[in-house]
Amino acid sequence: MVKKLKKGVADLQNQENVRARIPRGDQFIGLVEKRLGGSRMHIRSMAGETIMARVPGRSKKYLWIREGDIVLLEPWEFDKKKADLTYKYKPNEIKQLEKKGLLGDLNQVEEF
Repeated sequence: MVKKLKKGVADLQNQENVRARIPRGDQFIGLVEKRLGGSRMHIRSMAGETIMARVPGRSKKYLWIREGDIVLLEPWEFDKKKADLTYKYKPNEIKQLEKKGLLGDLNQVEEF
């Protein structure tokens, strides 16, 4: 039986070469303000609006979200004040977004 490899230093170094996902179509970037429980949370968009977002069932096990995370959202077709959380940006991807100027004023509010 083949032993499953653990993430090591080599995996962390290769993450720098990964390109950040850029919002396409109706998608937008937001900052997690508050966790509400039950995979729901309040997110502040770049326009300054507070939006109710949820993690879809297919991603609940894989997306662990905390307050202060920068995420990619896709709004619902019938209610633009609600959205599905589709992706959580990693620290190296956040740096790429800052270089491209896609974060706007979101990075001014970060607590870290």
